[in-house]
Amino acid sequence: QVQLVESGGGLVQAGGSLRLSCAAFGLTFSRYVMGWFRQAPGKEREFAAAITWSGGSTDYADSVKGRFTISRDNTKNTVYLQMNSLKPEDTAVYYCAGGLSPRRTDWTRDYDCWGQGTQVTVSS
Repeated sequence: QVQLVESGGGLVQAGGSLRLSCAAFGLTFSRYVMGWFRQAPGKEREFAAAITWSGGSTDYADSVKGRFTISRDNTKNTVYLQMNSLKPEDTAVYYCAGGLSPRRTDWTRDYDCWGQGTQVTVSS
């Protein structure tokens, strides 16, 4: 059974940092492009970052570029999202997702499996 489990969310002040983790179970992790998406209350789920199979290429939404860093450890079946210089507008539930061959890494429809999400709240 494929399962993605996020952790590391919480409450942080503006300007602070958090590191999210997503552990994958029941799949061949190195075959999946991994992404992080987020969804704020009343808004659609949006792309934040993605990383290719071996970690050789990354992609970021303009809103997080320069502040967030995605990485992966294929020996631990885990993908990470380091979030620095957090802003109140980063407040959302953060989801990790895995896709075997997404045509677009920023499209939710191209991902095959999803985690349950972890809440990130940034206070001003």
